[in-house]
Amino acid sequence: MNPNECNATTLAYIGDAVMSLWVRELLVEQGWQKPKILQQKSIAWVSARAQAKIVIALLEEDFFTETERAVFMRGRNAKCESHAKNADMIEYRMATGLETVIGYLYLNKEEVRLQALWAEIKRIGEQ
Repeated sequence: MNPNECNATTLAYIGDAVMSLWVRELLVEQGWQKPKILQQKSIAWVSARAQAKIVIALLEEDFFTETERAVFMRGRNAKCESHAKNADMIEYRMATGLETVIGYLYLNKEEVRLQALWAEIKRIGEQ
C-alpha cells in the first residue's frame, strides 16, 4: 500500500489506531489495570482536544519535516463527515492532521521517525 495514494482520511484512520495502541501500551506499562481508569486516562491522550494541543506544540517546535507538514495539512484540510463530540472543529481538524502524519509514517514503515514522533508526543503529553 502506497501512503501517497491513500486519501487523508484513510491515513488518519490508520494513525488513530496506531496512536491508540501506543497510548494503551503506555498506560499498561505504567501499571494501570482497571478498565474504567484505563479509558479515562486514554481520553487524556487520544481525544481531539488533547491531540490538538500536542500538534500545536509540535508545530511550534518545528518538529515536522517538510513532507510531514504537507501530510499534516492534507489531513487538517480533509473534508470529513464526522466531528468530535467534545472538541471544536479546529481542534478536530488539527487532531486529524496529526493522525494523518502518524498513519503516513506507519504505512511508509518509517520506524525511526515514527518512534521520534511518539517520544515527542509522550514528552508533550506528560507535561
